[in-house]
Amino acid sequence: MRAPFVGMIAGMALAFAGYFGGFGAFLLVAALGGLGWAAGRWVEGGGTVQDVRDAFERRNR
Repeated sequence: MRAPFVGMIAGMALAFAGYFGGFGAFLLVAALGGLGWAAGRWVEGGGTVQDVRDAFERRNR
């Protein structure tokens, strides 16, 4: 998908959340969208699930 189309879909989702759910829903959709974007960029850059497991194991020690 092209970036403008994805941006339009994200904008529409935020608009619906803001209109029907209020400002709290708008913020929730925006935050989860940002997390999804970051995860997608990380995976696209070559990140693996093993990297996440290693990070949690190092933190728990």
